[in-house]
Amino acid sequence: MVNEPAPRTLHGWLPMALGVLAVVVGALWTLQGFDVLTDSRMSGIRIWAVVGPVVAVGGLILIILGERTRARAKRAETAAGR
Repeated sequence: MVNEPAPRTLHGWLPMALGVLAVVVGALWTLQGFDVLTDSRMSGIRIWAVVGPVVAVGGLILIILGERTRARAKRAETAAGR
């Protein structure tokens, strides 16, 4: 109707979801690089022991940025009086 509140938008969820995925993949690659998880073509290859933590840290950064975006949107929504 006329005084119906506007639908809430999802801010920051995409970077957070991609960040969680990157952390999981980075951890997997790290474990394969250190030959903890065997039976893979990547097992025991040291480059994955370097690439994995880099991807995981990138994922953590995405999670932090997504959370900051969500917090900023929530503050703006509260200030607008929704």
